[in-house]
Amino acid sequence: MTVAHLWLKDFRNHPEVDLKLDPGITLIIGDNGRGKTNLIEALNWLSRGTSFRGASTEAMVRLGSDRAVIRSEINTDGREILLEAELLASGRNRIQVNRQRVTRLRDLLGYIRTTVFGPEDLQLVKGSPGERRGWIDDLLVDLHPRNYVLRRDLDRILRQRNTLLKQARGRLSTEVEATLDVWDTQLSEVGEGIANARREVIETLEPLVDNLLNALTDGKSSMSMNVLDQWSTTSLKQALGAARNNDVKRGVTTVGPHRDEIFLSLDGMPARTHASQGEQRSIALAMRLAGHRLVADQTGEEPIVLLDDVFSELDVRRCAALVGLLPSSQALMTSAGAVPAGVEAGVIIQLDGEKIVSKGGS
Repeated sequence: MTVAHLWLKDFRNHPEVDLKLDPGITLIIGDNGRGKTNLIEALNWLSRGTSFRGASTEAMVRLGSDRAVIRSEINTDGREILLEAELLASGRNRIQVNRQRVTRLRDLLGYIRTTVFGPEDLQLVKGSPGERRGWIDDLLVDLHPRNYVLRRDLDRILRQRNTLLKQARGRLSTEVEATLDVWDTQLSEVGEGIANARREVIETLEPLVDNLLNALTDGKSSMSMNVLDQWSTTSLKQALGAARNNDVKRGVTTVGPHRDEIFLSLDGMPARTHASQGEQRSIALAMRLAGHRLVADQTGEEPIVLLDDVFSELDVRRCAALVGLLPSSQALMTSAGAVPAGVEAGVIIQLDGEKIVSKGGS
């Protein structure tokens, strides 16, 4: 699967974009603030239905416009598929596959898969538990669109349960208790489903991450990953029952997969607090690379690699190691400066103000 063409209209700072992409490496260069990241954000949106930058739909619509359009032509198994998304600043987005309207976001998933590397990846190691849960949950969706439904249902049930807890104002009435019974049953089923899926993926990922980290650090480090939670020794439903009085008092759900931690340790010590920043960057790169390999192995398709100004954050040794470990799939790279040796772009896109110039690479 490769993306042959990308068109944008009123997306972020770009009024119009018409780009032919190389099946190998497309290099996007330009000064900071020219919109390099916006181009890969648009392509990533078609793979996930969300922004990897955590941006709202409104933020992706160009100032002064009421909608943005992303269109992409992909080639897969000898077929051409046209994906189109109309992002509305206000209202429900519209999605088409081969000119046919689809009403569910999940019907867009799976046509394009992407692996994003960016400077913010450091937060996978040093950031909050939510960063690591998001990373695993994105992988689950890439592995199979059905996991999108699990993720969506978990968010919906938690929102509704938390709304009920806030409305209870600290009082566990008979009515509140009966309604909590309903939500607890649903949360237990969905929550245990997503938690089990996370554990299975982490069990497979752990040796991959460790091997890749060794390659990035010349075998100097050892990595382990595991899930920490407050409920799996019994069951989620029992844990919710035990926490019910506390939940009502605090007005929020205090146990469940939305509170779980994916614990990373480097040479037996917590990576979040004991690894140097250089080591944390290597861990984050290993995590992204391992996730890419897992998705490629289990789906049979290599995700498109999106590298957002990654090399500027790495020293020469880590740049060389990353270039050597990059998968041989289609890639889009952004850079405001020099690109490391070993990167041979088939197409170079130069951003100069609102002007976009595309030319063949060396």
